[in-house]
Amino acid sequence: MNVLIILGHPRKDSFCGALADAYRNGAEAADATVRLTALADLQFNLNVIVPEPQDQADEPDIVQARKDIQWADHLVFVYPVWWGMMPALLKGFLDRVLVPGFAFYEVAENNYKKLLTGKTAQLILAMDTPTWIYKLFIHAPSTHAMKIATLQFCGISPVRTTHFSPVKHVSDAQRSQWLQHTFALGEKLRNGVITPRERLMGRVLPWLKAVRLQFYPMSWIAYGVGAFAAAELGYGFSWGLFWLGYAFLFLCEMATVFFNEIYDYETDKLNTAYGPFNGGSRVIVDGELTPAKLRRAIRWLCGAMGVALVLLMVYAPANPIAIAGLVAVLVFFAFGYTVPPLKFSYRSLGEFTVGITHSLLVMLCGHVFQGGQLSDALPWLLSVPLFFSILPSITLSGIPDYAADQAVGKRTLAVRFGKNAAAGFAIACTLLAMTSAFYLHYTGMASNAYNWVLWLAVPHGIWLVWALWRYIRQPAKPDSIPGLMVLSLTFLMWYALMPFFGLG
Repeated sequence: MNVLIILGHPRKDSFCGALADAYRNGAEAADATVRLTALADLQFNLNVIVPEPQDQADEPDIVQARKDIQWADHLVFVYPVWWGMMPALLKGFLDRVLVPGFAFYEVAENNYKKLLTGKTAQLILAMDTPTWIYKLFIHAPSTHAMKIATLQFCGISPVRTTHFSPVKHVSDAQRSQWLQHTFALGEKLRNGVITPRERLMGRVLPWLKAVRLQFYPMSWIAYGVGAFAAAELGYGFSWGLFWLGYAFLFLCEMATVFFNEIYDYETDKLNTAYGPFNGGSRVIVDGELTPAKLRRAIRWLCGAMGVALVLLMVYAPANPIAIAGLVAVLVFFAFGYTVPPLKFSYRSLGEFTVGITHSLLVMLCGHVFQGGQLSDALPWLLSVPLFFSILPSITLSGIPDYAADQAVGKRTLAVRFGKNAAAGFAIACTLLAMTSAFYLHYTGMASNAYNWVLWLAVPHGIWLVWALWRYIRQPAKPDSIPGLMVLSLTFLMWYALMPFFGLG
């Protein structure tokens, strides 16, 4: 293992210097190859004096520092905390060394590629402020700045932290104990930098990322509306059937997003404007998971879906044929979103597919699994405002993906008709969502699903329409539209949560 220790104290004969030596001795005892860089020995300008830090002429010590960081598997930063932060010497070093093109680069507005992945780090901080005050009252600013905003931003992870305080009036015996502890930290490298827990999390986190849990609350709420509609119509309600049915839907949605990762790979690879609700999870693009692993997971998920379906057909009071038929339609549209030969999202049908699966079809599942009939009007009617409220957000998500989708022939509404037309369509759907909800409420056709709260959604809808109109009027369209995405995603929650609580 290659270990680079960076001493950030301006004085080498400080207690931080002793801590750095102790860690080096422990790491060498663990058979690591160690380099120790004392920043006080380096000659470089601490200040970035040009508009772009990567354009500043590099002194020889800065060039060597970057080579040492590239060489290292494990970085150790030892420094004091002064005024809650690191010394100016260390801050200037980071400003000069961790420049775009070496530590990261910007692939698009607010999207960055980490270039120092695969490395780990240890922070060893000495301070006079008691640790509990540093953490509780001033919120550990130096630690967060170094760990999260700097090292992890560049891809270095995990980053462990050790604090020693208060240093100023501590006894020699305590200092000796701290030095022994630091030696032990270095010596632990014999067992590897990554702990078993971290190794486990390294395996689990890519799967959690691939699952994309941010999409699931919407389908759960719509499913709940359908189940509560069955109770409203007198069919009764069973929590056991409710969770069994949702287990099927959860597995189905998980398999769907895994399919999307596989079949949207070409567009995701080109997409530089990706975000939490567009551009995929990027687990294949970033090499965290392979298509083969996702396909294997899909097979297991489909098997579990089959078991859940059999249990529903046995225990749900509805006609088993009705349950099987409804589930078949749901799976057809969900998997068909990207899976060949259907590939609805490549035929300008993807937005409607998402809208119908996350409104009508999951509502009908909740309704039928509780014993309701497919011919009951209530779940069909309740799905109309939700369907129209979903379409703006799913249509707008195609705008950041526009260039990548166009390059691979994915014909979203934004690609087929243009960004302005997509925004205009979103305006129409927003107005239809509000209008249909008011119609259902004032005609009494929605039972208890809607009430005066509908009026609170009106300013939100007007705001969304106004923001979309402003977007249409813009001559230069930005690749990233986070404001519009937040407005549209929160707008749809009105038409999911109002019937959820109104019927529940």
